[in-house]
Amino acid sequence: MKKNSILQICFGFVLFFIISGCEKDDFCTQNPVTPRLVLRFYDINNKTQPKAVESLYVWASGKDSIIVNQSLDSIAIPLNSIANETIYNFSKGNIVNQFTISYSPSEIYVSRSCGFKVNFNDVIFNSNNTWILDFNATTTTINNQNAAHVQIFH
Repeated sequence: MKKNSILQICFGFVLFFIISGCEKDDFCTQNPVTPRLVLRFYDINNKTQPKAVESLYVWASGKDSIIVNQSLDSIAIPLNSIANETIYNFSKGNIVNQFTISYSPSEIYVSRSCGFKVNFNDVIFNSNNTWILDFNATTTTINNQNAAHVQIFH
């Protein structure tokens, strides 16, 4: 009888240490952590009216296409977090507009499950204005993707 109670107590201790040694699963709930650049396209003749770009192709210099043959009035595209500049090409039909984004990346620790995120500070936009006739930057810091960072008029 004593032998059974000692075994039960030992089993209880072992079970307690196994359960207490487990860690809570960590999940990153802030997805995506590093924000993308959000661009919204507008009608050049009515600057409050969104206007889709027909047959839009988007690619970063030296990279594959991100968006291929779409008709969109807004896009969210990634910036290179290990560089100070990203150059995108926006093709509408067979006319290509080069759009350069310069910035200072800043790494910020979020949590153990999410790791680090990158904010983009001192953002400057330049365009060679082929089919993009004008643009308006709405911020100089990209730290979220809740609203458009750039309004593009065409």
